[in-house]
This record gives sequence, structure tokens and C-alpha cells, in this order.
Amino acid sequence: MLSRIRSARLRVDTLLSSRFCPGFRPGRRLRLAVVLAALGAAAVVHAVPGPARAVEIAGVRFDDAARVGGKELQLNGAALRTGFLTKGYVAALYLEEKARNAAVVLGTPGAKRLQLRILRETEPPAVVRAIRQGMRDNHSEAQMQALAARLVQFERTLGEIGTAHKGDVINLDFSPQTGMVVAINGTPRGRPIPGEDFYQALLRVFLGERPVDAGVKRGLLGG
Repeated sequence: MLSRIRSARLRVDTLLSSRFCPGFRPGRRLRLAVVLAALGAAAVVHAVPGPARAVEIAGVRFDDAARVGGKELQLNGAALRTGFLTKGYVAALYLEEKARNAAVVLGTPGAKRLQLRILRETEPPAVVRAIRQGMRDNHSEAQMQALAARLVQFERTLGEIGTAHKGDVINLDFSPQTGMVVAINGTPRGRPIPGEDFYQALLRVFLGERPVDAGVKRGLLGG
């Protein structure tokens, strides 16, 4: 750190004397300012990350941990989904272990949570269309056929929820023992949807090769 301070002071002295004020020699006050600035820069470079904290995006705060199926999950990432001149929702992904690669997230079994914080009124048909199209974009026809019955069940559950309003919290929770449970504002809706393959298919809407939004994918992966 001392060598960085000396180097920074030398560069400023040289800059002042060679470019701005030939023959000028910085005084003590200027030298002190340079030293303090260098110390501040060094402190930033060598700062030790503190404990995980809640994340805030678009005025929405996400807890740094959640519990699903008896498992403690960590906030992996969060991102804002926007439409034409409007904000749609903020999404957050919780995993047992953090991952920065979509293939790792999709290929790792275990409890997970995808949380959606609604920022504007959204009708069920719009959500259903977006989810179905996102699945089609990331799966073959044969894969879609294998998911068809459960996708219909999921769409019916979304219909039971009805119109989502600003401030609503939708949790899509998966645990190996239960399957996927859909809850709005803490209240489960519909029957659990079985199969980790279905939950992975749902996640591909956000994390697949053709995600609904590249920025959302990057944010959910902690980018």
C-alpha cells in the first residue's frame, strides 16, 4: 500500500510540474490530499466483502435468504424486467448454493425459489402467453408434449390467482418432496406441480438459451 501511495504522489507531482505549472513544487497540503486520496483508493481495492445483505432494485427489497422445503436458500441474483416504457416486475432467484452459470443452476437438483415482485397490474392471459412462449423458445416439440399436462395445470393456477397488482409477491417454490408450489402474498394456490423437469423448464424461460430478457438472465445469475 505504501508503494501505491508513493507512486500516486509521484505521478501527481510529475503531472503538475510538467504539464500545468513548470517549475511548480506541490506544497504540503496538496501532498496530504494526494496521500489521503491514495489511501482511500487502496482501501476500496483491498476492502473485504461484508456479510450478505438485502438487495434493493426499483425500490423493491429482497431478503438475502429464504427457506423452502426445510432448506435454507441464498439469494443468487435479482433483476428488473421492463416492457415498453414501463416496469413489469422484479425477479429474484434463491438457491441452496450460489451459481453464476445457467447450466449449473438448471442441472443442480434441490430446493429453489423464483420470486416475482409485481410492479404494475398484470392480467393472467398475458402471463400465460409469456410463459408458454418462453417454454416454446427453449424446448423441442417432444419436450413440450411431455410438459403439456403440467403446463395446463400451471396456467390454471395462474388463472386462480387472477389479476396481479402492484406490490403483489408471487413465489414459485420447488422442493423434491413436494414439487412446485405457487403462492401469492404467502398464500398457496392450486395443487403442487410434480417433477423437477417441469421446474427446470420454467426456469429456462428466464435462464435458457433464449431467455425472455437477457438482462433478467444476467441479473438472476448475479451478473
